[in-house]
Amino acid sequence: MVRAIGLDLGTKRIGVAVSDSDGRLAMPIEVLVRASDRKAEHRAVADLVSEWEAEVVVVGVPYSLDGSIGPMAKTMIAEADELAARLSVPVVTHDERLTTVTADRQLREQEMRGEDRRKVVDKVAASVMLQAWLDGRQGEYPT
Repeated sequence: MVRAIGLDLGTKRIGVAVSDSDGRLAMPIEVLVRASDRKAEHRAVADLVSEWEAEVVVVGVPYSLDGSIGPMAKTMIAEADELAARLSVPVVTHDERLTTVTADRQLREQEMRGEDRRKVVDKVAASVMLQAWLDGRQGEYPT
């Protein structure tokens, strides 16, 4: 398996998750705050790829509930393409429908307050999305 970094690209924040070295378990690690400097944001992602020795970056794409590609999904796909041009590892996309809803529900179940939830929901959403991607890959590689 491979170590992967998962990104939940938002308009204000980027949630970041990483898998374990076996590519089996996703963990939330960081939230990058958008600063209207796409190059700097992508450098920060490149630094995380290097730091974690990731072999692939998985970008969540918010497809519409009917599976179509809406305006936000097009924006995320375009940014994934920009990242692919900058990074030395493959960048793939994965359906992230409802990951933020799932992450928020998990945090509510832990009785986390609203303000505290907002600080971490993006990295938890990245972790939910990355875990779904990892689970979808199980069986592709011999263990």
